[in-house]
Amino acid sequence: MDKLLKLLDENAKYSNEELALILGTTQEAVASAIEKYEREGVIKGYKAIINWEKADAKELVTALIEIKVTPRKATGFDEIARDIMSFDEVESVYLMSGGFDLCAIVNGRTFREVALFVSQRLAPLDSVLSTATHFVLSRYKDNGVILCDEPVDERGSVL
Repeated sequence: MDKLLKLLDENAKYSNEELALILGTTQEAVASAIEKYEREGVIKGYKAIINWEKADAKELVTALIEIKVTPRKATGFDEIARDIMSFDEVESVYLMSGGFDLCAIVNGRTFREVALFVSQRLAPLDSVLSTATHFVLSRYKDNGVILCDEPVDERGSVL
């Protein structure tokens, strides 16, 4: 992987000046490379990784949904994936190997809202055969960033 892309993946807030210093090149070369990556669609956007538990957003519920589907004759899994990713609740969609075909990461305000999304909008899609929903209970690491504080052993010492 390109060193510039790896650095941006680790911290998109690096300035062109910092990137140039790390890479041993000029700010102009960095700016030009970033602009090229954006134009070609290699860089699709920039996003902050937020620890919603610390932001006191208790209303946010995330679920990982396994989806078994029947591939469509002309487009295979691609068209089904596009149908699923068009829903606002869906954060990510992945084609998977193993016991299910697609995996969707879905966000809602409550467990019930996510459950209703699955039962009323996702499961009724033509190609969907079955789903299995797994709710995220706690996030420890997200996109390579550790979100939890160091654990505190509250058991006390035994003499």
